[in-house]
Amino acid sequence: MGNGQPTPRRAAGTLDYFACGSTSHDLARLFRGAPAETRTFPAGAFLYRSPSGAVVLFDTGYAPDTASAGLTGRLYSRLLPPSVGPGDTIDAQLRAAGHSPDDVTHVVLSHAHPDHIGGVRHFPDATFVISVGIAETLASPRLKEGVLRGLLPDWFHTAKRRVLTSADLAPSRVRGLDLSTHDLLGDGSYLLTPLPGHARGHLGAIVEERVLLAGDAAWGSDLIEHTGSLRPLPGLIQHDRHAYQATALGLREAETAGLRLCLSHDRYDGTRLLP
Repeated sequence: MGNGQPTPRRAAGTLDYFACGSTSHDLARLFRGAPAETRTFPAGAFLYRSPSGAVVLFDTGYAPDTASAGLTGRLYSRLLPPSVGPGDTIDAQLRAAGHSPDDVTHVVLSHAHPDHIGGVRHFPDATFVISVGIAETLASPRLKEGVLRGLLPDWFHTAKRRVLTSADLAPSRVRGLDLSTHDLLGDGSYLLTPLPGHARGHLGAIVEERVLLAGDAAWGSDLIEHTGSLRPLPGLIQHDRHAYQATALGLREAETAGLRLCLSHDRYDGTRLLP
């Protein structure tokens, strides 16, 4: 501040994690040189409650009926079978934690894969925040993009929506990192930032300059350095394999700068991430 007084600290919000179903993969089929080990990958969703009253959900996890989303849904469920129990959906998990789905004011979708859009149906009154790349994907998906539009309710196409373009991004400096961000809530607490490569228009979010919600920028925090060893098939489904590798390796810079890295398919000790 210009009068020499310290800048007042912004009131802190809370950030909670929910595992909304999961799928399993053999690591050796994903990465060259990886052990033949089957790992379960949860589908994470992250709920931020701001002191301002905004409640922002980052991704929505799996739906219990992925296989019913047409022929593509059946094929997807055979290739990447999701496991979703009765209490695993995001609406059930929110209620179990004492939250109401109706409280959610914004739903940020990192991208449009089934394990991220499966719970969209539970938030008809929220404002959906997506990149222009995600909007284009939903409007006209390519086969390799793995989009199951049958998982989206009819009302989604007329729902409140904020589509971010390059004009909505501004240069910003976060913990010494030079980034392009969009200040979602207008107070610096929730900054959306592009994390390109995995999917068209893939987005991440920096919460209170402490946590980086990185979606599918890598398969897992311990697998970042293996990104360059992707086998041909998982490499093929990346929107831009070279950008994906560069983004994944850049996540380490974010960690070094002091941001806690939270990827969608990691596991966490407990559900409370902030404060």
